[in-house]
Amino acid sequence: MQALRLDGSSLTVAALSQAALQSLPVELDPAGLQAMARSHALVGRMIRDKVPVYGVTTGLGARATEVLSAWALAEFSLQTLRGRAHAIGPEEAPEVVRAGLIVRLNTMLKGHSAARPEVAQHIAACLNAGLTPVAGQIGSIGAADLVLNATVGLALVGEGRMRDARGRAGPSADMIQAQGIDPLTLAPRDGLALANHAGAVSGMAALAVSKAVCAFEAAQTAAALSMEGFRANTGPLAPSVLMVKPYPGQLQAAEGLRRRLAGGALFEPGQARRLQDPLSFRNIAQIHGTTGMALARAVECLEVEINSSSDNPVAFADSGGMTSCGAYFTAEITSVIETLNRALVPLAMAQLARVAKLLNPEFSGLPNFLAMPDSASNGFAPVMKAAEALVAELAHAAQPVPIWPSLNANGVEDCLTGSPAAAKALLRITAHLQRLTAIELLAACQAVELRGDAGSLGCFLSDACAHIRKISPALTEDRPLGEDIEQLAEAVAQNRFAAGPGPADATS
Repeated sequence: MQALRLDGSSLTVAALSQAALQSLPVELDPAGLQAMARSHALVGRMIRDKVPVYGVTTGLGARATEVLSAWALAEFSLQTLRGRAHAIGPEEAPEVVRAGLIVRLNTMLKGHSAARPEVAQHIAACLNAGLTPVAGQIGSIGAADLVLNATVGLALVGEGRMRDARGRAGPSADMIQAQGIDPLTLAPRDGLALANHAGAVSGMAALAVSKAVCAFEAAQTAAALSMEGFRANTGPLAPSVLMVKPYPGQLQAAEGLRRRLAGGALFEPGQARRLQDPLSFRNIAQIHGTTGMALARAVECLEVEINSSSDNPVAFADSGGMTSCGAYFTAEITSVIETLNRALVPLAMAQLARVAKLLNPEFSGLPNFLAMPDSASNGFAPVMKAAEALVAELAHAAQPVPIWPSLNANGVEDCLTGSPAAAKALLRITAHLQRLTAIELLAACQAVELRGDAGSLGCFLSDACAHIRKISPALTEDRPLGEDIEQLAEAVAQNRFAAGPGPADATS
């Protein structure tokens, strides 16, 4: 099992997602650990010289003006976690917790956290032993994930709960001891470094974006297969036509569609059945191009985030200072994730419209509801209810996160971003989109076969149809399709319908 090497600067969304989902071991760059040691040396100096530094020699939040005594500092790191470990709600998915911890490890290696190297080494040891802290999903407002991170951090020091590689949960002290890992004793600054950062929402958002990339790739494939089943006009995909309004996303989406259609007969003269198709076919490049650009921007933002410090305060070993800042504030994440959430709605609406057109003989020229001729089957007609239900929930999840003045810390912490809510919405949207794409793949494959054009497909779509049929045989008579749709959705999640580099290949 190949380890993920973390150096503080080269982590990608794709690599983070893979490591979190597959529980890959992590390795820490020695240079990053040295940078941590240099920055932590500042802490002792600040304490010795009684320099006011937020969360190091002073209290937190509204108590930031109170200078702590030497006695108080001795317990302050552990107290910081105990007093903020208030995550509530359903248990967070282990891969989301792991993603957040991997982000925190990577950002610690930047050398701005002032935490000891031993803290990073302990986190890595727990992850590599298959241990994942247990924490609730609710507690962050997107202005540092303080409550979520403190809950996770308390588990790391043996006062919370963890799950092992087999999914068994228990007291973290027992779980850590069972793996032969030495207990972690916190020094000044270590507790706040575990709690006060944006790793939780950054990791969750990166996972969500990675899943959206896979869903988008499959949606491109489903759209191309629907074009084949509908015998759509490929004129709108011509580079010369798209250059009259050369949006980069549209050019890239069209190129991805042409790659999928390559080798098939649809580009040959006389293949299109209409001079002008319904918009859900005619405007695929425009709709998918917008989504592709939103994906690319989200990847760009997240890769800045997961390779940057989100600490407060930040330490500068070279200049010997520690400065309060706003690096933990995740307004950029909220902006790009909400843009992506909204961009996925028209894509889903177009999917629903294309499936409806394939089922309607007045548009498709195929048997009603794509049922086999001379059968009593109702074909895919009932599946449209599930498809419309998916779109309704997807569109509802894409509503913007409300932003209001925060009421925290007696008015000191008076702003928030709502990033966790936006990232959770993207996870829900992507899950619905996976199932909706599975439905379009099923309908489009059936349409191609009913038209008798399966032999005229290019290599890529032929392989896609073969994969679909391994999971779901042709619908020759009525049968439940729920399990088929779920299995196809899982194939979408595993990126089985990607066609190589495309609009979102920044994640590769």
